[in-house]
This record gives sequence, C-alpha cells and structure tokens, in this order.
Amino acid sequence: MIITLDALQKFSSNAMKYSTGLYYSCSDNNIDTAIRIAYFMAQVAHESGKFSIVEENLNYSAEGLIATWPSHFTEEIAQQYARQPEKIANYVYANRMGNGDEASGDGWNFRGRGLIQITGRNNYTTMSNYLTNSTILTNPDIVATDTDLVAESAGWFWSANNLNHFADSTDFEGLTKAINGGLNGLADREQWLAKAQQVWS
Repeated sequence: MIITLDALQKFSSNAMKYSTGLYYSCSDNNIDTAIRIAYFMAQVAHESGKFSIVEENLNYSAEGLIATWPSHFTEEIAQQYARQPEKIANYVYANRMGNGDEASGDGWNFRGRGLIQITGRNNYTTMSNYLTNSTILTNPDIVATDTDLVAESAGWFWSANNLNHFADSTDFEGLTKAINGGLNGLADREQWLAKAQQVWS
C-alpha cells in the first residue's frame, strides 16, 4: 500500500505540503500496510500539531522551565534563562544525545525539528548518514525548512526505532510511549488514528 495525494487530502489538507516526503518516508521504511500507515500518520499529525509545527518552541517562561525541567531549574536559574530560546536549548540539552557542553551551541543547533522533533547531535548524525545528506549537519535548519526532509526525518526515526512492530501488534499506547516517553496527548493521537483508519483501511 502507498500514500496517495487523494488519501492525504482526505486525512489533512495541511499534510499535502509534505506529500513527497511522506511518500518516501513510507516507501523507504516499509510503512506499507494500512495499519502501519495509519499508526505513522496519526503520530506525526499529533507531534506536528496538525502538520503545522516543525521546529521545537523553546520560548519558555520561568514557570514553564521549572515545570518542564524541574531537575535543571531552580526559581533563580529559571529567571536567568526565561524567554531566551537559544540559551535554554544550550543549557537543557548540554552533554546529552551527543551534544557538547553549553558553550558548544549544540543544544540550539540540534534542537527538535521535523514532523517527529528529531533532537540531539547523535540523531542528526545518524539521520544524515541514513539519508546520505551531509547538509543536515552543516545546516541543521534544513530539517525544518526543506519540506521533504521535514517528513523524511520522521520516516528515519520510525525505521531507526523499529516502530512498525507496534503497528503490527496494534499497540498504539506502546508506540506513543516509544515516541513521546509517556502517554502525553493520547486522546488527540487516538482521534487522529480513528481518522487515519478511515482513510487507510
């Protein structure tokens, strides 16, 4: 089974912008049955805010920083970083996921982008090799600006984490945990799944 323009239009007109990338995401990563496509499309629709958000928003207030990263921020530290996205990214993502320290700038350079928010130097490096596109490392912004890469990054993530097996075993909650780390937004994801299953059945 393949993704067609007609099916994408029925699912979400916003997805049409990424039609080529979504087609190759599915065809290149064995997302090729109705259930696999439905699970994939439901998750990327939620993660991207209905195909409208393809870059991580790090413009946090002090309260938001403490709530999101309680182990990183005291009230005093949060006040120093609030509403400074680049500074926030370099701090919270320092020395993780292959990133250098805060001063390296890796946290900001390799912040979340694409339909499934690829984050961290390690992920960008592996994705760059998989997609044979070295520009991903020299100009990471391309993962949020090139419509094909916006979608193909999600296909890479899906394949790299062997997510088809969740679809094959109809384990949508397990899939959500694998992508999100928890069950955040599960109700919305399930609404998208119901719609996807109407389109791809």
